[in-house]
Amino acid sequence: MGGWYHASKFALEAVSDALRNEVRQFGIDVIVVEPGAVASAWSGIAADEAERCSGAGPYGPMVAKFRAWQTNTDRAEPPPSVIRDLVVTARKAPEPETRYVGGGSAEQLIALRRQLSDRQFDDVVTDNLQLVRPAIAPKIVGVPHGGNCRGFDVSRSPQRI
Repeated sequence: MGGWYHASKFALEAVSDALRNEVRQFGIDVIVVEPGAVASAWSGIAADEAERCSGAGPYGPMVAKFRAWQTNTDRAEPPPSVIRDLVVTARKAPEPETRYVGGGSAEQLIALRRQLSDRQFDDVVTDNLQLVRPAIAPKIVGVPHGGNCRGFDVSRSPQRI
């Protein structure tokens, strides 16, 4: 559903870390701002796109829960200015940190990610989206689908391995 989005953010972080090491010799700092949720139109856009791309297929129930979760969390998020303030702080720092974290739940999620195993963190995500976990999940290799949506459509001839 949103794997492509998270993969792009993970790649951006990796490229930033590599670039920081490469350009340090030239006196250039590369920092990463790790924003959490902020009050914006993003959650509605993300839910709309998930519904457009995956709402009618096997991801349909997950998309509906994702939309409900996004709707419930939108009201309590801090304003976008918290991220702006992080960027300003980093820019003004004589020796900036490599990472700045802010926004709704960002620090808590990063702390959980460091403390929990991959499976435990997966369980936190699954529980928050109120998804059902099968006792033994089949391993599926997705088939890339065309159209305007990115990602994999496991409803099209998946291969179980």
